[in-house]
Amino acid sequence: MKFFIDTANIDEIKKGMEMGLVDGVTTNPSLLAKEKKDPETVLQEILRTVPGPVSLEVIATTSEGMCKEARKLAELGENAVIKIPMTEQGIKAVRTLTAEGIKTNVTLIFQPVQALIAAKAGAAYVSPFIGRLDDISQRGIEIIDSICKIFYNYAFETEVIVASIRNPMHVLDAALIGADIATIPFNVLKQLMNHPLTDIGLQNFLKDWDGIKK
Repeated sequence: MKFFIDTANIDEIKKGMEMGLVDGVTTNPSLLAKEKKDPETVLQEILRTVPGPVSLEVIATTSEGMCKEARKLAELGENAVIKIPMTEQGIKAVRTLTAEGIKTNVTLIFQPVQALIAAKAGAAYVSPFIGRLDDISQRGIEIIDSICKIFYNYAFETEVIVASIRNPMHVLDAALIGADIATIPFNVLKQLMNHPLTDIGLQNFLKDWDGIKK
């Protein structure tokens, strides 16, 4: 499974890369707004820093507007992937952009058939949001299982990015199902490495070692 980091903060990205846990990055307008800097400058720095795919999201709502934005964003770097919303206008844009050789990531997916439609339109990635489904008392991880089965049945090359991850269990469940990618906030990325028994074990080892030296 590949790990993308879900952030627009360059320091978090660099720390994740130092740990060897960043295969790509996903951003969105909300994450960019938190940085309180010029969005294009932030995106250019991320694209220069990360060798893997970096998802940049359009804000237009018409297919024509999305395509116009996407072409401009794609010029920022060869590793740019354009996030397009799962709407009728978005799917039209995906088909156009795919024909032009621009990779897309269809976002805001909440049911398997939406992922199927995006794959048929030529999306390079789909981003089902499992945490937001959990928030309304649905089992978000269940749609990941269904999407992976559908893509396997029809040999789609579209990769599944498990998005809206809130905790390490989301990552574990996605990995057990066989999802291609998990896009993970920095705080959850750090949590993946932690366990209280690991901390206790290390403390005991160090204590025993100190006893040997005495």
